[in-house]
Amino acid sequence: MKNVLITGGNGGIGNAIAMAFYNEGYRVFITYNKNTQNIKNKNICAIKCDVTDEKAVSDMVLELDKFGGVDVLINNAGVAQIKMLCDTTQADFDKLFDVNMRGVYNVTKAIMKNMVHKKYGKIINISSMWGVTGASCEVLYSASKSAVIGFTKALAKELGPSGINVNCIAPGVIDTPMNKDLDSDTIKELCEQTPIGRIGEPQDIANAALFLASDKASFITGQILCVDGGITV
Repeated sequence: MKNVLITGGNGGIGNAIAMAFYNEGYRVFITYNKNTQNIKNKNICAIKCDVTDEKAVSDMVLELDKFGGVDVLINNAGVAQIKMLCDTTQADFDKLFDVNMRGVYNVTKAIMKNMVHKKYGKIINISSMWGVTGASCEVLYSASKSAVIGFTKALAKELGPSGINVNCIAPGVIDTPMNKDLDSDTIKELCEQTPIGRIGEPQDIANAALFLASDKASFITGQILCVDGGITV
């Protein structure tokens, strides 16, 4: 049985990914920082861990090593913010980059040691379409998610010789609690801007993650898979 770790697994996308991998026969571990209210399957192991805390991450990985380590890592934990750059603060900067980039760095660095030892592993980072195109009033968020893309491309070259695939998913507008504040007119406009004609569902991202984690994607690494209905094409 393969082990998968999904950070931020109690969110909309994270929960969908967790359930998808569980249904495919994986042993599923997820991290959460604040609550577990969206975790509905008791067979999924939820671990409280602040991914921005290097010591907490190290302690978590030691526990996971007792189960044989992690075969698939999905760095999904993230935070967003809508604010004009002139109104942002140093605290805003620190929060967005701490969770969206430092968290990816901390968890990946700790997990990949066992993957290198086994000469096998799949690392999938969740970025955003705004990390590809940039978004007005989301400069810090866009920049932090763009950093994840650069991290992915560089790490893929570094870990390729060790048999590890490193890829990134850049979701478009997805129907999750993170977008709950969007009004109906905005949703309608976004649907009209999307060639497929709808916003995405968490399952759309989960399906992409399953593919990248599978043997069917064994020759794919360092790539950014935009799951956005064509809006960034």
